[in-house]
Amino acid sequence: MNYAAKLICVAFVLAPVFPGHAQDTAIAGIKAKADAGDPDSQNAMGLACENGQGMAADPAAAADWFQKSATQGNPNAERNLALMYLAGKGIKQDFTEAAKWLGKAAGQNFAAAQSTLGSLLVDGKVVPQDTADGVKWLQKAADQNYAEAEDNLGMMTLQGSGVPQSNDDALKLFQKAADQNYASAQEHLAGLYIDGTGVSQNDATAFGLAQQAAFQGYAAAESTVGWMYSAGRGTSQDAAEAVKWLQKAADQNFAEAENTLGQMYEAGKGMKQDYAAAVDWYRKAAQQGYGGAENNLAVAIAQAHGAGPDPVEALKWFELAAAHGDKNGQDVRDALTKGMTPAQIAQAEKEVQEFRPVGY
Repeated sequence: MNYAAKLICVAFVLAPVFPGHAQDTAIAGIKAKADAGDPDSQNAMGLACENGQGMAADPAAAADWFQKSATQGNPNAERNLALMYLAGKGIKQDFTEAAKWLGKAAGQNFAAAQSTLGSLLVDGKVVPQDTADGVKWLQKAADQNYAEAEDNLGMMTLQGSGVPQSNDDALKLFQKAADQNYASAQEHLAGLYIDGTGVSQNDATAFGLAQQAAFQGYAAAESTVGWMYSAGRGTSQDAAEAVKWLQKAADQNFAEAENTLGQMYEAGKGMKQDYAAAVDWYRKAAQQGYGGAENNLAVAIAQAHGAGPDPVEALKWFELAAAHGDKNGQDVRDALTKGMTPAQIAQAEKEVQEFRPVGY
C-alpha cells in the first residue's frame, strides 16, 4: 500500500457518519474556508477530492488544493503534495519536487514526512540514496513515537543495514510500533517469536501478533496466519481456516500466500487435489519473482503436473528460482537438460534475461 492511501484527515474520519445533506453541508463549509485561504481547509479539500469524500474523486483538483495549502507552509499539505508528485497522481510525476516538499515538511518536525523522506533516502530508488541521512530522518520520526519509522528502523536494525545490528534494539522498536497497532510491526514481531530471534521461541505469541495484523487486512500477516493454521503452529491445525486466510493474502497478490495455496492444491490439503489450480497459483507468485514458486512451477511443468510438458519454460523457471535463492529440484533440472537441444537451452537462457517481475 502506498503512503497516500494511509493518509486520513480528521475532518473526514467522521464525515461518512453523517449521510447525504449533512455531509454535503460539511464539505460546503470547509470549501468556503478553503476559498478564503485557510490552509488547513485547503488541505482538507485536497483529501476530499483525492478520496472522493462528498464528491467525485478528482486527483487534479486534490493536487491543486494541496499546492495552495503547501505554499502557505502547511506540513500536512506539503507531504500530501509530495505523495502526489511521487505517484504522478493528479500532477506530472516529479521525484525532485516530491523530495523538495517532503524536506519542507520534515524540516517543520512533521514526523510523517520525516518517515517518508527517510525511507526514500534509504531505499534510493526514486531519490539519490543517502542511508546516513535517511536514518537521521527516520530516527527523528521515531523519537516522536511515529510507528512507521519505528518499524522501518527495527527492520534495519535487525538486518544490520545502515545501523549496527542488534536483535534487542530491533525488538524494542518493533514493540513500540506494535503497541500502536501498527500491522507491519506486529507481523515482524510474530516472525521473531516464530524463529526465536532475540526472544524465547513462542508460537502462541507469534500467532496472536500475526492475527492482530491480519485482522487489519495486512497481507503478510494473513499469509502467516494461514501458514500457522496449516502447520498447526500456535493454534489448532485447521485446513479450512488456512485456506481462508491464505486466500485473503493471495487476493492482495501476496506471492508467499499464492505459493502456499499452490502447495495445498498440489497436495490436496484442505481442498480437492488439483494440479492445474496449483500451477495457476505457482505461476502468479513466480511472475512476481518469488523463488519458491518459480521452483515449484518449474518442477510441475517439467513433470507435466497440471501443465503440458515444456522443457524451455521449465528450465527458465529453474534458472530464475536459483537466481532468486531457491535451488531445490536440481535433480529434476539436471534430468530435464539432458534431453534438451542447445537451441532449447539457449532459448530458455534468453527468456531468463528478458524476465521482469510483475510490479517492478
